[in-house]
This record gives sequence, structure tokens and C-alpha cells, in this order.
Amino acid sequence: MNFYFAPMEGLTGYIYRNAHHTFFNHGIDKYFSPFIVANQSDSFKTRELNDILPEHNQGIVLVPQLLTNNAKDFIHTSKKIKMMGYDEINFNLGCPSGTVVSKYRGSGFLSKREELDMFLDEVFSQSITKISVKTRIGKDQPEEFYELIEIFNKYPMEELIIHPRIQKDFYKNTPNLKVFKEALTLSKNPVCYNGDIFTAEDYRKFSDGFPGVDTFMLGRGLIANPGLISDILNHTKLEKKLLREFHNRIYHDYKEIFFGEKNVLYKMKELWLYMISMFSNNEKYLKRIKKAERLSDYDEAVSSLFREQDIL
Repeated sequence: MNFYFAPMEGLTGYIYRNAHHTFFNHGIDKYFSPFIVANQSDSFKTRELNDILPEHNQGIVLVPQLLTNNAKDFIHTSKKIKMMGYDEINFNLGCPSGTVVSKYRGSGFLSKREELDMFLDEVFSQSITKISVKTRIGKDQPEEFYELIEIFNKYPMEELIIHPRIQKDFYKNTPNLKVFKEALTLSKNPVCYNGDIFTAEDYRKFSDGFPGVDTFMLGRGLIANPGLISDILNHTKLEKKLLREFHNRIYHDYKEIFFGEKNVLYKMKELWLYMISMFSNNEKYLKRIKKAERLSDYDEAVSSLFREQDIL
């Protein structure tokens, strides 16, 4: 089995990745970076550069992800990434954010199928690096996928990572496993599944229905339970002590790179929106964490949570 850590903007940058690799490195075959908007600049923004610098990702198999609908921008940025030593780039056709979709990027690009075909033809003809594609099954209707797969099949992708929702679903409703099942037959490229695996039981139920699928990308489930892969593979439950050490590493590293308490608090609060689900009787603790305006308030709220509640 192959397991990938999905990119999540604002959450899974290099600080988080390094902590996760240190404490929960078993079973993760690839980490994918939050998207970089491709352009014609000769340099990266500082935040983007820091995130994919090889020295910030030592020992980690990282796949940088690009967001664009302009082939020349994709090619130009791909060349810069290749010079850093990367041999695979992931193309984002999955982001459902309104600001992204309004520019016909991410899953918004799926509605421009003729332009998408021309884009893929140009970027694959250049062969700068291997290219994997992360996609939804359509923008407005699941039936769009049947036209999309004909386009995808024209190009030698490293992998086709399918999140079987449409853009309008965002992360609501349930993944369309009927379309995904047909994708396994229709795709000429290797297929990776992405979507709603939050527990080891979710994984087992999916695998029972799709025994031929051997590559999975997990996102929200892994952020909630960073030890989820160990649970899937070895039935190893997350220990509170290990989670506390993981949290402390991320917290410490954010304090090292960010100026001002508010920036650190923002990052940690965002993380707790997911991790809090691992704890019993967690509602009042999440409220305290969200209300914290100083690091001292945050420290007290988190310490109380770890001291008074158990991992579910």
C-alpha cells in the first residue's frame, strides 16, 4: 500500500511536515506541498521558497504542487522546481475555493475542458518533470468526469489522484464511489483515491469495496489523527503523550519563525480545529483555545485539555 499526505493550505507546510515526519513517519510515502501559484517570475515568494527548500524537507519525499491555468507559467515554474532537485510536480485541479474557482483555476479549470486539453498537451510535450494530477470529478455535475477522463487518458501521468466530489460539493455530501469505480476501469493512468478516510474503519470499509486500490491520499483525517496510518497498518492507537510531543514540536517551531503571538496563535488554532476531534468532551476546550488572545492563555487551555481528557 502507498499512502500520501494531502496538501492543505495553511496547515501542512514544512514546519508541520517535519514534525509529522519525526513523530509519525511510518507509512507515509509522499508528502504534497500546499499549492504554489505558477507564474513567470524568476524567483519564488519567500513563503513558497521556504516551504519547498530541500534543506527544509530533509528525509521527506516531497511533491510540490502547482496551481494555474496557464501552460507557460506551469512550464516556467516547473523548470525552477526541477533545478531544486525535484523530479515530480503535482497539478492542482481539485481546489474548490471560490477565489480560486472564479479565476478558472483548481476545480474551476474543469469547466474549461477544451482549454484544459490544450494546457495538458503543452505541459506534457515539454516533459520538464514527471506530472501527477489531483482532480475532482467535475465542477457542476459528476457526469462531467466521462469527458474529463478522455482528456486525461491522452497524457502519461505519473498518477491521477481522484477526489470523487464535484467543486460545488466542497467537502459536503459523500464521495461519489460509483464514478470512482468507473474511473478505475476507464483510466489509462495509475489511480490514487482521495476522500473521507478519517479512521482505520473508514479505510477498511473502502478497501473491502475496492480491493484493487493500493494508493491513498489522506488529508483531513491525517491532520485530525496524525497517527492514522499506523492505526490502519498496525492497529496502533494514538497515544496522548506522543500527540503532546508532536504538538509541542510544531508550537515551538512556529514560535521560532513567526514574529508576534497572534501569528503563532492563528496557526495553532487552525490545527486544533481538526485535532480536537480526537479528545473526549472537547467542546469547552476548543472554545478556550479559540478565545485565547495570548500564548499564556493558549498554554493553559491546551494543558488542561491534555491533563483532563482522553484520546477517543
